[in-house]
Amino acid sequence: MTAPLLKVENLRIELSTRDGIAPVIDDLSFELAHDESISFVGESGCGKSMTALAIMGLLPDKIGRVASGSIQFDGEELTTANDARLRDIRGNEISMIFQEPMTSLNPVYTVGEQIAEVIRAHQGLSKTAAWDKAADLLDAVRIPNARRRVGDYPFQMSGGQRQRVMIAMALACQPKILIADEPTTALDVTVQAQIFDLLNDLRKEMGTSIIMITHDMGAVAEMAERMIVMYAGRGAEIGPVDQIISRARHPYTKGLISCVPHIVSNLTDTRERLTEVPGIVPALRDFGKDSCLFASRCPYRTEECLAARPPMKTFDHGQHAACWHAEEI
Repeated sequence: MTAPLLKVENLRIELSTRDGIAPVIDDLSFELAHDESISFVGESGCGKSMTALAIMGLLPDKIGRVASGSIQFDGEELTTANDARLRDIRGNEISMIFQEPMTSLNPVYTVGEQIAEVIRAHQGLSKTAAWDKAADLLDAVRIPNARRRVGDYPFQMSGGQRQRVMIAMALACQPKILIADEPTTALDVTVQAQIFDLLNDLRKEMGTSIIMITHDMGAVAEMAERMIVMYAGRGAEIGPVDQIISRARHPYTKGLISCVPHIVSNLTDTRERLTEVPGIVPALRDFGKDSCLFASRCPYRTEECLAARPPMKTFDHGQHAACWHAEEI
């Protein structure tokens, strides 16, 4: 069996807060294979982006730290790698498309300069060669008149075009892993579809593995082969997308899927109230408690859920769910 490209085991990330040390990620494990696409799903504050920052070695300085666990990239342990090695990997072998392209790009530099900077830093090309490659990358991400637009500033581009610039920057060195953190935030549905098509095409051409972070279950179905549902810093459910969508084993996953609106035929003239998951994600100070953190919002709650943390149970087709009542759901 081929070794996974990325292997995360029992990862625990702690943040220093006003209330003390809080485990923002608590005992998370997953794998990413070569040429695979997976997706992290969950509400804001559940630890999706924090996991991505840990993989990139970008946890908040003096506030966040990997307390325990392992992050192995292509067999190399990243949690003990020095800053120089992480800089070599970051942007070169593992790249990230950050949220909000409107604010992620530097407004005082042209988009060509910002892409070329990544190329010069990791590939040692001359300024002219890096500029030419930046134009080629803009063309690859389907920005019209790429040779002319490479000299534009971010404010001269639409939201969708700026997102494409961020993708071009992330793919500049043909990384083995691309982390896309909410890659279609604030974009209309037509542009979202174009971005998804672009990422899928680039994945096929370059063989890049993709980790996508999103709230959108529709995006998960479009982009990913496996999904990791996160809640309060823990993995709630992991498995193939089709399997989980058709038969969710965790009540939180079931709630997220039920929240997706469906188009109802006018011929039937039936309308259903949109389902919602009651309550909110617990406060950070409550992360790490030895119980089910979803219990206060769960219709299947029993005394067992409040007394102990549920184990990760295994089901058919590689599906796993951390719920005491997963067999009943």
